[in-house]
Amino acid sequence: MVQVGKKWTVLAASLCMQTILGGVYAWSTLSVWVKKETGINNGQAGLVFGLTILVFTAVMVFSGRLLPRLEPRKTAAIGAFAYGSGFLLASYSHASFMLLLLGISMLSGIGIGFSYVVPLTVCLKWFPSRKGLITGLSVGGFGGGAILLSAVIEEAYLSNLSLSLFLRGYGIIAAILLLACAYLLFVPDEPSSTRKKIPHAVYRDSVMMFSSLGMFSGTFAGLLVVGNLSSLVQESGLSEVQAVFAVMLFSVGNASARIIWGFIFDRIGSVSIPLSLLLFSLTTLFFLVGGPSLTLVLVLVGFLGFSFGANFVLYAAVIAHAYPLHYFSSLYPLCFLAYGMAGLLGPAIGGALRDLSGSYRLSLMLCLFLVTISAILLFAKRRSLNGKYKP
Repeated sequence: MVQVGKKWTVLAASLCMQTILGGVYAWSTLSVWVKKETGINNGQAGLVFGLTILVFTAVMVFSGRLLPRLEPRKTAAIGAFAYGSGFLLASYSHASFMLLLLGISMLSGIGIGFSYVVPLTVCLKWFPSRKGLITGLSVGGFGGGAILLSAVIEEAYLSNLSLSLFLRGYGIIAAILLLACAYLLFVPDEPSSTRKKIPHAVYRDSVMMFSSLGMFSGTFAGLLVVGNLSSLVQESGLSEVQAVFAVMLFSVGNASARIIWGFIFDRIGSVSIPLSLLLFSLTTLFFLVGGPSLTLVLVLVGFLGFSFGANFVLYAAVIAHAYPLHYFSSLYPLCFLAYGMAGLLGPAIGGALRDLSGSYRLSLMLCLFLVTISAILLFAKRRSLNGKYKP
């Protein structure tokens, strides 16, 4: 009975931690404020967001391998300090783009990288029989974090609070809450046999290669959209207030997707991956050909968030299903690194194409092409993602 109580406490702490870290997706709302106060352009704003994602995923490769030795609480605590310190440093940036980049992209990115892998790995060990659903629940908060933070940012902005004071207060509060969550994260007792070294062949087999390809394609397109979402929907005719609502709606879709796609994976397996990519393709196509209808734009934004959120459940679930669970903290960050590469390229390319062409239409066409090709390829190779690792 005590063990049952412990695992639900771990799950609750995991959701809370991921909700705080998921505030990174509120960047398109925060960037409107940052651009007005600092004068940075769309390309620079996209670079801040993209570099954050790249640093986060690169650090996660290191922290994932460190986690079995350092243990969950210490790993997550390092992340909490780094995340909060990044926003504190950014609060002193004023008109310095480099200091903003160092604070949010580097320090906070390191913080997310140390913290993100911990709840996911810990929850899978407490709930090994429902990998898809538990993966979705444990990362569900990460998609929903932007809903809460976007609302807080908008309220602070409309209240004429200074950007510096907001960043400083958020950094301190976030660090305290993350540390409290970190204290509650631990794994059940494991036999020493679960610490065996992973064979090198595993790193380049079909599951890892196709998972990385799908992760890159889906997150490149999704991050291009979310990194420029506020500006993109305003271009479609929405007001600034409506654009904030659109960002929140994307986040609702993103958060709910992580639970729903996890449930779908437990029922139909890896075929859910090309289905999620196809949904993004169709939604992007309707976005390109649709008229400037407020209802249509908001519905499509919700579907874009829903298909984007699938990336953070399905590939983790595939890897957890295909390999022994004690491989997960080392293997999944390598697949997730494709998300980091997409994060560096997607938002920056989206913003730069907007600066060059005067419209986000070309950016959306690029997303449509990339995701459609990947959906077709991964549907053809779906059986390669189903195999169980045999030592």
